[in-house]
Amino acid sequence: EVQLQASGGGSVQAGGSLRLSCAASGFTFGDYDVGWFRQAPGRAREGVSGIHFRDKLLYYADSVKDRFIMTSDKVKNMVYLQMINLKPDDTAVYYCAAGTVKLINGTAHMTDFVSWGSGTQVTVSS
Repeated sequence: EVQLQASGGGSVQAGGSLRLSCAASGFTFGDYDVGWFRQAPGRAREGVSGIHFRDKLLYYADSVKDRFIMTSDKVKNMVYLQMINLKPDDTAVYYCAAGTVKLINGTAHMTDFVSWGSGTQVTVSS
């Protein structure tokens, strides 16, 4: 069974940093890809970052480029999201998910979702 568990959220002031972790089980990286998503109250879910393991393709939402870095550890089956220079607009529940990363009209997206992990709350105060 494909399972994911996100952790590492917390409350920080604007300009602060957090590192989220996603523990994956039930699949090998490459069988599925992994992405980070977030949802703030009253807002639609937003894709934040994702990785296509076989092609080593990383992508980021424009809103987080140059501030968030996604990494993975295939031995530990872990995926991380290092977030720096956090802004109040980054406040949301963050989720990791397994699926397939595809290029659609030149832009990477995650589709064919297999599993969603439980979220972790990130709160950034001004």
